Amino acid sequence: MLQEGMVKPAVLVTGGATRIGAEIVRHFAAAGWHCVIHYFGSDDEAEALAQSLPSAETIQCDLNDGGKAKAMVEELASRLDNWRVLINSASVFSPDDVTALDPATNRQAMQVNAVTPTIMAQAFLAKAKAQGGRCVIQITDQKIENPNPDFFSYTMSKHALAATIPMLAMGAAGPEDRVYGLAPGAILASHDQSEEETEISHRLNLLGRKTGAEEVAQAALFLASGKLRSGETLFIDSGQHLLDQDRDVIYLAREMQDAS
Repeated sequence: MLQEGMVKPAVLVTGGATRIGAEIVRHFAAAGWHCVIHYFGSDDEAEALAQSLPSAETIQCDLNDGGKAKAMVEELASRLDNWRVLINSASVFSPDDVTALDPATNRQAMQVNAVTPTIMAQAFLAKAKAQGGRCVIQITDQKIENPNPDFFSYTMSKHALAATIPMLAMGAAGPEDRVYGLAPGAILASHDQSEEETEISHRLNLLGRKTGAEEVAQAALFLASGKLRSGETLFIDSGQHLLDQDRDVIYLAREMQDAS
């Protein structure tokens, strides 16, 4: 419930038109937030989602271009009176090999998954106006604690992003600001996974259960409250990050199917 005279808080979710990003948007909207839905190519999905919410807008930007992403943040900061939260959810997840890094795959992964979210966080913390503290939530991956050789450049980029979180918390955030990591495990089907493979792979965690996208969204809302110490990372993965898996669960599930 908003107090009298308080402007509705705003949140920007990158990649907010589809998948986990869209689930995060829906949860913030239901909690009374104004949602800015970033998209690159999913314009139809972004507009449909915005139309279904009580207070939302869409914004397009290619996150391969850090300068354009910074300009997007500065433009929003100039007109949003209570921009409380930035959630960097968008990412690229392309396979390459631990024995032969693919330069093009690596450049894109590092830019979209690490460099641009960092540039956006810096601009947000420098420019955004908020009633109370501002909050950056960087979506990383449980692979930062449970790495394996698959999706080599993707995993490298998420480790790089995770490294920025405590540094931004210490050096770029004000006393009331917060910078957090949110590390999901296997949540939605990826690449060419069949329904059967998805069902197996998503239970390869300590609890043997499927972690839902809504759990990630609920965790994002909790972090937005600022009740956790700045610089911390919250894992939403049913304990997957506590395991020592030598391959990505996509391939572990496939191997288990082939062996049965």
